[in-house]
Amino acid sequence: MGSFPYSFFRLKKTIFFRFFMILLLTSISHHRMKLCSNLPPAPADPSTLSNLGGSSSSYDVISSLKTIHLKGHLNFDNVNHAAKDFGNRHHYLPLAIVHPKSVSDISSTIKHVFEMGTLGMGIGGGETVEEGDQQQQHQVTIAARGRGHSLQGQAQAHGGVVIDMGSLDDQEGRPKTIIVHTGGGGLNGKMPPYADVCGGELWINILHESLKYGLAPKSWTDYLHLTVGGTLSNAGISGQAFRHGPQINNVYQLEVVTGKGDIVTCSEKQHADLFYGVLGGLGQFGIITRARISLEPAPKMVKWIRVLYSEFSIFSKDQEHLISSRNTFDYIEGFVLINRTGLLNNWRSSFNPKEPIQATQFNSDGRTLYCLEMAKYFDPVDDDDDDDDNNNNHIVNQVIESLLSELSYIPSTLFLSEVSYVDFLDRVHVSEIKLREKGLWEVPHPWLNLLIPKSRIHEFAKQVFGNILTNTANGPILIYPANQSKWNNRTSLVTPEEDIFYLVAFLSAVPPSSTGTDDGLEHILTQNQRILDFCKEAGLGMKQYLPHYTTQDEWQAHFGHKWELLLKRKSKYDPLAILSPGHRIFQKATPFPFRRILT
Repeated sequence: MGSFPYSFFRLKKTIFFRFFMILLLTSISHHRMKLCSNLPPAPADPSTLSNLGGSSSSYDVISSLKTIHLKGHLNFDNVNHAAKDFGNRHHYLPLAIVHPKSVSDISSTIKHVFEMGTLGMGIGGGETVEEGDQQQQHQVTIAARGRGHSLQGQAQAHGGVVIDMGSLDDQEGRPKTIIVHTGGGGLNGKMPPYADVCGGELWINILHESLKYGLAPKSWTDYLHLTVGGTLSNAGISGQAFRHGPQINNVYQLEVVTGKGDIVTCSEKQHADLFYGVLGGLGQFGIITRARISLEPAPKMVKWIRVLYSEFSIFSKDQEHLISSRNTFDYIEGFVLINRTGLLNNWRSSFNPKEPIQATQFNSDGRTLYCLEMAKYFDPVDDDDDDDDNNNNHIVNQVIESLLSELSYIPSTLFLSEVSYVDFLDRVHVSEIKLREKGLWEVPHPWLNLLIPKSRIHEFAKQVFGNILTNTANGPILIYPANQSKWNNRTSLVTPEEDIFYLVAFLSAVPPSSTGTDDGLEHILTQNQRILDFCKEAGLGMKQYLPHYTTQDEWQAHFGHKWELLLKRKSKYDPLAILSPGHRIFQKATPFPFRRILT
């Protein structure tokens, strides 16, 4: 223990050192930011998960976390589910899960972890940990988890804290609500309609609530059972993006908790740097706890159409024509089909062929085909006059026929369906239910999502479809163009630098019945890597959507000219790199080893 004078001197010296470090960290430069996470290799199977802990530092962190005053609660025992996600390949156990009941719970948690970092844990008592003992350094990070639909462990925090956004109520601790503003009441009575929603709210719930007022969000994802905070931290892309841009372009205001625990309301006119940084920012600058989502008048019905092409050049030309036309469809997507047997017969369960006999004779075996999928929204006549309703339906059909006449698809492959607006938007959920019943939903999903510039899409298609890939039995391949002019370049999202670029999404799944050959995980991952290698070697100017990299050079190349801005924002809003460690962009900052004072 030493004599009193020596102990007193040592205490004064340590307190001064800590005070100096606090001052230093408040002005930390991005040049001191540690890049690229050193997460341990992920277990290949969830069954290998084991409890963390055992070291004195782990127990000390838990003891420290237990001192946080929350309206909700912390869970240290049942944490295994937070080490899983939709990708089902990476499994990192957290120390704890926070179930917040208010935004202040999230703020308090982040502030506590931030102070643990700036004060070297700030816990008195126990044994001294010597300087330089890297095993005892405080490395607690925080990840926000919505529905766990990340693919590469992005919503996980190894040995850290996961915040369950589904538990979040509003800032006063009341049950979370969706507040729909129907418009008007602003300057000159022209405030557009919007929905004020919690960051942990699901898009499907926003749809149902806003429809009560005859309104709906403008831009969607194909799957609606995702949280607002989750999709806005990436982009949120679907077949409406060519017209309205991604979901991050259709937000008026955000409430964000930064990596220092500050609760900030931001918009394009208020704290704009944080607003645009968080949108598409992969959770690096703050956790979205509330958002104002742009709304528009909602249709009631949808004409849903599919046609096939045998030539990619004609297919892409028609897609680009549609997204560039003033009068066009309301939704435009596409997908690739390689060696699919009985394709059109499978469509009959949901669609009706325009030419039934010719459709029956169409053979898709052994062919690479391209499907153009379109939708036209409309409202049937509200009154009971069947003649008016039939006349309205006739007008809509005429519009569709006119649009289709401009295209060069295979005539015998025209299939149509008429569904409600809700059923159309929630179409993937129907497939989810069927897959869950068959035990095919919670399987590995080695997805690969790419953004390819228009000028190189033909080169990409020639090399990948039918060459690298010989079938699409492992899952759908989406492909459709977007207009750069509809994407706000002030957000953190990066896209190819051309007026038109394509989303190409390889949505593979590995079923339990996998033989380990053409449908095995390693085979699919090898295919994915071959595609990435081709893009790099050919210099296509590709950008990953839902990106995953493991080195600083890869992340810097991905963000390009936005890299320096990313570093500045990180050092400003999350200087200790506490947030969203699963992306492996930054490593938790540890300016000095964890050291505690004897008492």
